[in-house]
Amino acid sequence: MELNIILIFMAAGIALNLTPGPDMLYCVSRGISQGESAGLVSALGIGGGGLVHTLAAALGLSALIIYSALAFQIVKYAGAAYLVYLGLRILMDRSSNTDITELRNTGLNKIFYQGVVTNVLNPKVALFFLSFLPQFIDPNAGSVTLQILILGTVFNTTGTIINGIVGFMAGSSSGWLNRNPLIGRIQKYVTGSILVGLGARLALSDRN
Repeated sequence: MELNIILIFMAAGIALNLTPGPDMLYCVSRGISQGESAGLVSALGIGGGGLVHTLAAALGLSALIIYSALAFQIVKYAGAAYLVYLGLRILMDRSSNTDITELRNTGLNKIFYQGVVTNVLNPKVALFFLSFLPQFIDPNAGSVTLQILILGTVFNTTGTIINGIVGFMAGSSSGWLNRNPLIGRIQKYVTGSILVGLGARLALSDRN
């Protein structure tokens, strides 16, 4: 894979990983209710679930790309529509991203496994992997499976680091959640626009 493709993917992935969502809010909730260690461990659990999605995407997408042009086109357009929908939903959302419920005290091992299950059982995560990763895959650049594993691991690693930092900060100071609401609004519009743009790019790209 070309280095510039990986760097572009990293930039897009970091922007998306910075978006407050169920995984980040789970880490924040654990951090607030149980401290820095719980926030970090919950991020590692979410990362473990991300690895499962990466493996599933690698096995499924590689077969589609290599053996079925029609099936790949169906997945591509469905993924593009989903990304545009997700972006528009974020742009039009009027709710707060900081509506967090405290969780009961739980052992760190259980927190880790709950993080894994929370991520694995979220069908939106699987659909997101299937719609996001194909944009950066080049069937002529070598093993498709290896490319997906590399990109999935990069995305998952950056997400785990970001969630870990957020969980730790939440555990250190709950006042972190009370930042200027203007920042959240700007982040929402930037993220929504990125997702709509990625969906359009995916729909207009060809298989090669």
